[in-house]
Amino acid sequence: MAHSARKDSPELPDFSYLKSLAKDHLIDQLRKIPGKKDLFIEPDLMSPLDRIANVSTLKQHEVDKLFKVEYKPIISTSDQLCFLIRPRIQTVKWICDVANADKAAGRSRRYNIIFTPQKFYACDAVLEEQGLFEEVTTYEWEFYLLPLDDDIISLELPEFFRDSFLAGDQRWVRTVSNSLCLLQSLYGPFSNVYGIGRISKMVEKCWREQGERGPTKNQQAKIGKVFLIDRDVDFVTPLCSQVVYEGLVDDIFRIKCGCVEFGPDVTSSDRSTKVMLNSQDKVFNQIRNEHFSNVFGYLSQKARNLQTAYDKRQGMDIKQMKAFVSEELKSLKQEHRLLSMHISASESIMKTKTSQDFQELLRIEHSLLEGFDIRECISFIEEHIIRQASITESMRLLCLLSMTENGLLSKDYRSLKTQFLQSYGTDHLFTFANLRQLGLLVEQQPGETLTVMESKVGKLVNDKTAGKLTDAFSSLTKKSHFRALSRKLNLVPKSDKDYDLRVPKDMAYIFSGAYNALSCKIIEQVLERDSWTGLEEVTRLINSPEFTVTVSNNAELSPKSDAQRIIFVMFLGGCTFSEISALRFLGKEKAYSLPASKINSVQY
Repeated sequence: MAHSARKDSPELPDFSYLKSLAKDHLIDQLRKIPGKKDLFIEPDLMSPLDRIANVSTLKQHEVDKLFKVEYKPIISTSDQLCFLIRPRIQTVKWICDVANADKAAGRSRRYNIIFTPQKFYACDAVLEEQGLFEEVTTYEWEFYLLPLDDDIISLELPEFFRDSFLAGDQRWVRTVSNSLCLLQSLYGPFSNVYGIGRISKMVEKCWREQGERGPTKNQQAKIGKVFLIDRDVDFVTPLCSQVVYEGLVDDIFRIKCGCVEFGPDVTSSDRSTKVMLNSQDKVFNQIRNEHFSNVFGYLSQKARNLQTAYDKRQGMDIKQMKAFVSEELKSLKQEHRLLSMHISASESIMKTKTSQDFQELLRIEHSLLEGFDIRECISFIEEHIIRQASITESMRLLCLLSMTENGLLSKDYRSLKTQFLQSYGTDHLFTFANLRQLGLLVEQQPGETLTVMESKVGKLVNDKTAGKLTDAFSSLTKKSHFRALSRKLNLVPKSDKDYDLRVPKDMAYIFSGAYNALSCKIIEQVLERDSWTGLEEVTRLINSPEFTVTVSNNAELSPKSDAQRIIFVMFLGGCTFSEISALRFLGKEKAYSLPASKINSVQY
């Protein structure tokens, strides 16, 4: 398979400590609330909580019954209520409604709120406004990073992208900074921190201000370099259809907190089954990063190998049979069950994603990335909208067209927008407004053709003495320069009919050899140079601040040491499984280990 680990790759740190730490801290908070209590959990916290502390653990600490926060009157009869929630004003107001309803009914209870990962001032303000500040006891569960696999860690903050990039709310900056401090305290000092993006720059500044909470100078380093990258540095990659196995599983079934729920069509029963997707699943671990065209070949070979292993039973004597049953049979049955599950999942994906429509969709995406046959692409998008095909696919294609062409011509923008609203409903006017604000779907203004805009960018200079960009540069905010970036970084490889997806030669295999993910290409270039030197034109085109921080107390590390070859990549705003596969490929090629962290998953 394409991604067998190199023998000279460094071993990753044990990130399970993060889970143990989160569990211990949650137990500490529950101990501060003596007596029996009913626990109300916000829906998006249920999956992470299940990964950290199971029901029996909660029961051991006097949690009587569990409920889901549903923003309606509660049915609990307990005299003490505990709410495990995100610091959301809406949820705090609902808790106030619960308390005020009890007051009106003459019922006396104790109310406790555990905020995670931290409490914000606005939450206290709501409690004070409702006259409940003295009656509600608040706690903080400092749950920052959850390991989903050996090389994937997540903050599981679903609102991060909207808050940070759409609303301009900076409240999560300190949360991300705290997570970096936690990593340092557990795994030692970093040698270098690289980053690009407005939010990344704020996180880096906050992290440096918190330096006194960092590791001791004598602590052994287990992570060499850290790379922070904002999601808005590269919007093109998450807009492209995924074709690696793990990405397709996510698209079809939705992977949540490292788990997927397969329905009856996959399980061949009348019930759905939750499956943990990680490296412990030997079948999944071999195919997760593979282009989907290679998956069935592996699964078929695996089925033959299993059958051969079962056939060994023929001709065994009693002693050999006993050894076989005690040592091999259980493992073979487990692999057989997983193999059947992934074969069924692959068949389900085949029905959805290998039809003629999907092949045509991929062809249109590749044309947009290459800048060919744009009028034909627009016609395809119009037909897609008129047929009322998947609204998500229609919107992705519109955004991809805008991002690759530096916005839509006025007549095309108005026509496509009108058709979209007529097909899918006028309530999506707000969607268009939000996408315009993000720069994902914009209308070209007069004089903003690709040639004119790239000419402007070429003349921009960085005012070194003032330490800020020129006014002309700032005026290009939220403009895409994908074509120029593509040429600079060779994002769209030259057509190669002999591209072998079974033995890929570069990261472009994650998009069938048609496109190198911009985010991963930037990371690759910076790591090769060990700096941003030589990438000045690229950063000007991206129009985001870049930075490098060298941590002096780790300077004695040898560049070839194991720690220096472990690169921690943090996507601020989420990442796709295709990007994770690309980074795994990069780590294999360069003998790096690249654990990836995502703040939240991005869905369009």
